[in-house]
Amino acid sequence: MIKTVYSKGNLVAKTGNEIIAEALRQIEPDVMAAYPITPATEIVQIFSQFVADGIVKSEYVAVESEHSAISATIAASAAGARAITSTSSQGLCLMWEMLYIASGLRLPIILAEVNRAISAPININADHSDTMGARDSGWIQIYSENSQEAYDNMIQIIRIAEEAKLPALVAMDGFITSHCMEVVEIYPDADVKAFVGEYKPERYLLDVRRPYTLGSIDLQDYYFEHRYQLAQAMRDARDIVLDVAEEFKKTFGREYSFYEKYMLDDAEVAIVIIGSTAGNVKAVVKELREKGIKAGLLKIRVYRPFPTEQIAKDLAHVKAIAVMDRSDSCSGAFPPVYSDVVASLYSSGILNPKILSYVYGIGGREFCGEQIVNVYETLGKVASGLEKPSNRIEYINIRIE
Repeated sequence: MIKTVYSKGNLVAKTGNEIIAEALRQIEPDVMAAYPITPATEIVQIFSQFVADGIVKSEYVAVESEHSAISATIAASAAGARAITSTSSQGLCLMWEMLYIASGLRLPIILAEVNRAISAPININADHSDTMGARDSGWIQIYSENSQEAYDNMIQIIRIAEEAKLPALVAMDGFITSHCMEVVEIYPDADVKAFVGEYKPERYLLDVRRPYTLGSIDLQDYYFEHRYQLAQAMRDARDIVLDVAEEFKKTFGREYSFYEKYMLDDAEVAIVIIGSTAGNVKAVVKELREKGIKAGLLKIRVYRPFPTEQIAKDLAHVKAIAVMDRSDSCSGAFPPVYSDVVASLYSSGILNPKILSYVYGIGGREFCGEQIVNVYETLGKVASGLEKPSNRIEYINIRIE
């Protein structure tokens, strides 16, 4: 039985792509510029039909590439519009140059991102290589476990980006979430519009009464300070994320924070993970708890800005931790999420955490319940001292000769 959290909401069966398109319809941005790419194509396709049918008054701009899509979105945002785009994988990579320009110009652009492996070889299935590659581009990043979270995240991200004056993306796993149908509670249009509010930019290029220069050359005299301001804005966005989440809870009844703790408070062993696989881990944790094993989960929702102090505090008591990355680093010592978690623990004074690094699910590779159980069994041995924590990356379900 599905419990209705929000008494005015309607329960509907929709895919992740469909529910993001519905959220965008309710938000009704001034401009959407986009170029289709699997598995995010449906978001743009459905929304463009809303525009064609006159359901929304948004301006839809069909462009010739993802680079053009983000460029047009930047122009629209700079002109004072609430501007949105959508992409995935190589599309996000083609936007690379302009991602930094969007954040450097402090434009609150929204991007609906569907996580997919990057080429080569060509692969259209889910992993987090695309957004992890953009993790330090100055964009707020929020990840979704399922379609309900993707919908709720999209509604909240508008307020977060506009209050922080930073671009932001909402990510969900390709096909697993984007194309699978789930029951989602959708809120009334009027309530969503009231929550999002009217966009009133502090400055915009078409305001002829207060002209200003945007994107001018900025050499050694001031560039350092402006980049510091961008970094500080990302740090300050943590409070904005929590404030918006609190108002969202009061309005719609669902609670969000930087991450979700699942049976973590008394856990002796725990997994840290991002995205749809968290649902599988929860099922395993529940089974292990029934057997008396104190397993737990920390599912990261807000990856940028990274909640360093909060994560360190909530993991400090755990005897052994496994960080599961759905992306790899070709040049770093360890994958990105692992590196951030270890740095958080170390900076909080936990100098020798028993923490393991796992890479899983690259290119959509299967990661099943039995393999999750194996991770917890290894953590149990590490926690009890029967095994020493590995100082290398462990690759799950990979053929290595």
